[in-house]
Amino acid sequence: MGNLKISTKGRYALRLMIDLAINDDGKCIRIRDIAKRQEISDKYLEQIISILNRAGYIKSVRGPQGGHRLAKHPSEYTVGMILRLTEGSLSPVACLDDEVNQCTRQAQCATLELWKKLDKAISDVVDNVTLEDLVQWQINKNSNYII
Repeated sequence: MGNLKISTKGRYALRLMIDLAINDDGKCIRIRDIAKRQEISDKYLEQIISILNRAGYIKSVRGPQGGHRLAKHPSEYTVGMILRLTEGSLSPVACLDDEVNQCTRQAQCATLELWKKLDKAISDVVDNVTLEDLVQWQINKNSNYII
């Protein structure tokens, strides 16, 4: 990850998943409708949908009544699952990317403890917030604007 910034792909994937959850009426949702609501290009959404579809996070149906929908209930997805799929590792430094730290300096590295704490803090947040939480936060934000 390098600079602790979530890419556009990761942010859009979360918005796409929220959109699918909020607009779920049992029917498939078309890319063009999501693109319009989210103000994201169809082409870019197709790339993200392809990643989510391959991972089994969404189901895609072809044809005139086709479109996309969540494969599971929003409570079954964590933000961490979605971001790790689109971003790869969420580690703040490369030496924490692998299961076993390969760095030859780890025994005398004072900053390693800092990076481990930061990595744990990131995981504690993204692995404990579900898509259902995000949907609720979105609904709350939208209801704040109703007059």
